[in-house]
Amino acid sequence: MNFALVLFVLLVITGAVSLADRLWFAKSRAAGEREPWWIEYPKSFFPVILVVFTLRSFLIEPFKIPSGSMIPTLIEGDFILVNKFTYGIRIPIINKKVIEINQPMRGDVMVFRYPMDPSLDYIKRVVGIPGDKIVYSNKRLFINGVEAPRTAMPDYLHRQRISYSRQFREKTGDVDHAILIDEDKPSAIDTDMVPQFPFRGNCIYNNDGVSCTVPPGHYFMMGDNRDNSADSRFWGFVPDQNIVGRAFFIWFNFDELKRFGGFR
Repeated sequence: MNFALVLFVLLVITGAVSLADRLWFAKSRAAGEREPWWIEYPKSFFPVILVVFTLRSFLIEPFKIPSGSMIPTLIEGDFILVNKFTYGIRIPIINKKVIEINQPMRGDVMVFRYPMDPSLDYIKRVVGIPGDKIVYSNKRLFINGVEAPRTAMPDYLHRQRISYSRQFREKTGDVDHAILIDEDKPSAIDTDMVPQFPFRGNCIYNNDGVSCTVPPGHYFMMGDNRDNSADSRFWGFVPDQNIVGRAFFIWFNFDELKRFGGFR
């Protein structure tokens, strides 16, 4: 469901009723006569919907983490906040940028509309910006020929499946963050599972992994849970018009209350 579109429709309906009442209906009611419910309710809800629509469209939008692809940075069930204006002001619904502010940077955790189905929102980390050559080979990340620095950390325990993954600190751009690696999973990507996404010719797949050159106006995204993330390695690049915003704050998790305030 496109919640922004639903809010917009409700805003238009309640706003139209409020305006019609001010211009016509109120003048025809007798002094002291109560407003009919079909006028009273829309007028009451209009300011609330207006505030919610404005906040959600231009400032901050809540988002729930639906999967484990960003473990350990974000876990399934985290409720986070997404900054909607850091990458520019966009027209709601059509998501067209009208005011340029900042560009996504390597290392940002970004929410975007899934290129294969724009009705779905995805969240991954920005690994490559326009013009970058991204190589992910034998579970090591290279950006423009330089390997992303990483250091070993204690293994990560997955509580839901009671198993461990190798954990590292990796630096992507200026951001130092944790990643997970499952060494028992192959480095090669099954190209039979890779669709013909736009700019598919910019990527080369081999037994060690994948090499891609990021086209103009697009971004290469990867999950921090490297061997359990369907990301740009599999479905291609994220165009600028699909960007929703930058994730920056965990405000709730029903299962782990201590996660409040985490992330950045």
